[in-house]
Amino acid sequence: MQAGGVAVRSGKRGALRRIWRWSWRLALAWVLGSVAVVLLLRFVPVGYSGFMLQRQLSAWFDGERDFRLRQRWVPLNQVSRELPIALVAAEDQKFPQHHGFDVQAIRDAIEDAEDGERLRGASTITQQTAKNLFLWNGRSFVRKGLEAYFTVLIELCWSKQRILEVYLNVAEFGDGIYGAAAASDAYFRKTPGALTARESALLAAVLPNPRRLRVDRPSAYVQRRAAWIERQTRQLGGPAYLGQR
Repeated sequence: MQAGGVAVRSGKRGALRRIWRWSWRLALAWVLGSVAVVLLLRFVPVGYSGFMLQRQLSAWFDGERDFRLRQRWVPLNQVSRELPIALVAAEDQKFPQHHGFDVQAIRDAIEDAEDGERLRGASTITQQTAKNLFLWNGRSFVRKGLEAYFTVLIELCWSKQRILEVYLNVAEFGDGIYGAAAASDAYFRKTPGALTARESALLAAVLPNPRRLRVDRPSAYVQRRAAWIERQTRQLGGPAYLGQR
């Protein structure tokens, strides 16, 4: 009887060792694979994202037969200098200085929430790029943890210029409209290289909620926000703030 009990315990320990061995191997493979993908995307055009996949699946499951996803990659040097600085002015004014996380903005958001105010976002452009590209829309500790992981990877592997280039190609500017090229064509019938400061500000103004806020029929709120973005752009020093001349 004793020998049988020893054999059972030994078998359990062996099974646990095998589970542990495969668990860390799978975890290591996932980490190495994610690093390889991020390194690859430093060089190749990005034509699809996790958010695009989620929206496409949602349209299929909801029977939205008229839904059409629009996105076309455009290099940063073919985009008006006004758009990147408008995005930075609207979303992340410390973008050139931080390493993926705006610590002060996070602290301010937490303090405001502790004072009873609605919890507001403090995501940087790098965090938004990581989320849009690799993850899904929603709130959970798992998603936030993965977002932080990919944010660190992107900041380590990409230049700031590359982060902006990918962000403006995957950001959602309207339902099914992703990236500067698709948005420029849909709303202004022009190439992204021809965008004016006002048009760039309007695109940046809808980013908090691009399915409710409209570029083509801007509400009073969008108009005010676009004007604020233009003022912030000038105060930052215009495209020169991002090293653009």
